[in-house]
Amino acid sequence: MKISESDCILLLDTENKEINEDKELERDDFDGGSDDEQNCDFSNNAIDDLNCDSFNNVDDEPHSSDPSWPQSYRKSMDLLGTVASPSLSFVGSPRGSFLLSSPKQRQSSKVTTSLGNPLLPPLADNQRHTSNHSLHSQWTSSTKTLSQSLHQKPQIRQSSFSQAVVNGVNLLCGVALLSTPYAVKEGGWIGLSIMFIFCALCFYTGLLLRDCLDTNPRLQTYPDIGEAAFGIPGRLLVSIVLYVELYASCVEFIILESDNISTLFPNAHVIIGGNQLNSHSFFAILITFIILPTVWLRDMSVLSYISAGGVFVTIILVVSLFWIGLVDNIGFQMETTKMLNLSTLPVSIGMYGYCYAGHAVLPNIYMSMEKRSQYPLVLFASFAICTIIYAGVAIMGYMMFGESIESQFTLNLPPKLLASKIALWATVISPLTKYPFSITYALTISPVAKSLEELIPLKHSKSHVYSILIRTALVISTLIVALTVPFFGLVMSLIGSLLSMLVSLIFPCACFLRILRGNVTRFQVSLCVLIIATGFISLSFGTYTAISEIIQQYL
Repeated sequence: MKISESDCILLLDTENKEINEDKELERDDFDGGSDDEQNCDFSNNAIDDLNCDSFNNVDDEPHSSDPSWPQSYRKSMDLLGTVASPSLSFVGSPRGSFLLSSPKQRQSSKVTTSLGNPLLPPLADNQRHTSNHSLHSQWTSSTKTLSQSLHQKPQIRQSSFSQAVVNGVNLLCGVALLSTPYAVKEGGWIGLSIMFIFCALCFYTGLLLRDCLDTNPRLQTYPDIGEAAFGIPGRLLVSIVLYVELYASCVEFIILESDNISTLFPNAHVIIGGNQLNSHSFFAILITFIILPTVWLRDMSVLSYISAGGVFVTIILVVSLFWIGLVDNIGFQMETTKMLNLSTLPVSIGMYGYCYAGHAVLPNIYMSMEKRSQYPLVLFASFAICTIIYAGVAIMGYMMFGESIESQFTLNLPPKLLASKIALWATVISPLTKYPFSITYALTISPVAKSLEELIPLKHSKSHVYSILIRTALVISTLIVALTVPFFGLVMSLIGSLLSMLVSLIFPCACFLRILRGNVTRFQVSLCVLIIATGFISLSFGTYTAISEIIQQYL
């Protein structure tokens, strides 16, 4: 007796159902890492509270009917969190997997296959009429392979230690570098200690995100952690805050570009309808229309290849500043500096907090690592390198220009010096190469656009017209905000106080305590509570002071 194809299909469905049932019974007993990683123990209560349904379709194309919005977060954040180059190749096909980059994804508790391929390879024509024993043997072998795949990770090339450090530095050391001397001015020399405090706290909360990810292989991104801790409301809250932070970074991008280009061409202006646009407004509008076509691209992976230049641009800025101060000898203004400035200290708090606002992408860097046990060392190296750079520029810039320092030190550099021109042009190029003004405006706004595109009704999701309209509206809105609030340093302080404190300090601790509750020590609880309190105090005073200073600019 021979088994027909319909019987094979029925057998396949039955076996799949049994595998899924076994998978649900064993979902709390899994290996959370590779052989060289430490397994993390966690309470059953934390997993029971996890809404696992939202992770069942991570490989599907996102659309408005998917309850676990946003599904496009991992794709877009992988572009922001990795340096793509021929030697550091992280970018993969945008459709072959839920991951856009090539890092080895954790094994989820469903069989991950290409949506366009059959679960089992088709049999050749001469093999369709095999004996019952032969077919049963093949099927047994196939189901055994499927069962093993539930507990194994795909062998995909991942980032090495050095690549992960470069990614971390490129992520953290953004154009906040330009404002660290201004932050010292706002808080005084004593206020500089706040930067080192935030460095230590953000390093620790970065480790907490790792601990949260290790509790369940379904967790891939920051919004996933928020959902594991507080359900769908947690996922929505975390996602919205992260997207607002990216949107605000795009506003800062336009302000930064218009400030520095108008410094290079101060006499540029245009008259429209009898109204004259100054150089700042003119270049803000010009930059917006230049970048608009790049935002319409759906596949942003081609743009990410310029991200490798971010670290080199940072080096150029640092060398230019020190060259002007030490070689060109423009002098120092130590007599005008202050030890402490209490009235504007909260402004500097927000700016220092912004320096370490990289937690939105830290889970992606962790997931991309070949040896995840090295993540603490990667995080330490990245934070240490960035802190040395931040502190060096802050001290040198404030010593050189004292209380006259601008929100971006490049605006203070003598325009006739060659090093000044190099620094100015590097600043103009820098937002096109680094996060959070990273990898281009288009890549920064892309996660926000993709999340909104998920809300498009499914029948219209294939139309590119709606995508263009959404992205164009986002770009024009950032231009309007930038022209309305053209204060680079104060906007950065507001972002750092209101959003970065939530993302970098408050959310990681809250999620950690919720997911691993009952499995944390008293010291960890006390430290997390202290960090949350620090975050809320910094958020309250920093946000109030930044908004007050912005209002004062109009009075």
